[in-house]
Amino acid sequence: MVSARLYVEGGGNAKRLRTDCRRGFAKFMEKAGLAGAMPKVIPCESRNDAYDSFKTAMIDGNGSALLLVDAEIPVTLPGPWQHLKASDNWDRPANATDAQCHLMVQIMESWFLADLDALASFYGTGFRRQALPRNPDIESVTKQEVLNGLAQAARGTKKRDYNKGRDSFEILGKLDPDKIRQSSGWGNRFIRGLS
Repeated sequence: MVSARLYVEGGGNAKRLRTDCRRGFAKFMEKAGLAGAMPKVIPCESRNDAYDSFKTAMIDGNGSALLLVDAEIPVTLPGPWQHLKASDNWDRPANATDAQCHLMVQIMESWFLADLDALASFYGTGFRRQALPRNPDIESVTKQEVLNGLAQAARGTKKRDYNKGRDSFEILGKLDPDKIRQSSGWGNRFIRGLS
């Protein structure tokens, strides 16, 4: 039997970042209760790389392949492939289903806004929660608002800022998946889809 492979945006082209990506997603999925049934995480440098790798897996007959990418903008269409067609002109591979495509809305860091305790624990003394966007609908907070808020909130800490390569996957591994489920419909769909 072919095990599931999750082609995920992120991880860059450095070995350390790819390792951090796999580790962060593994910790997150384990906390979500998926230990023993987790897909193999395949870090892909960019959104396009993730999509291209997913398409290749589908052509090769891996029907258990999954795709996880940032939505980049608000999702206003009912299905993930409809969103990706409208936003990126990506076509759904012929044998792929909506259940195989998942979106981080609007970016992975949007999920961080659902678990401020994990963020505060990661950054420690000097972390300013009040600098983060306060909109409880984390999926409507723009990419730039999320990133600016993280940079401002971390400014007074030892880390001095939010650095995606240094921080993102470690934070992901600290998040409470139940908080993501409660705050993000698309995050809930992703976790539920893996279950």
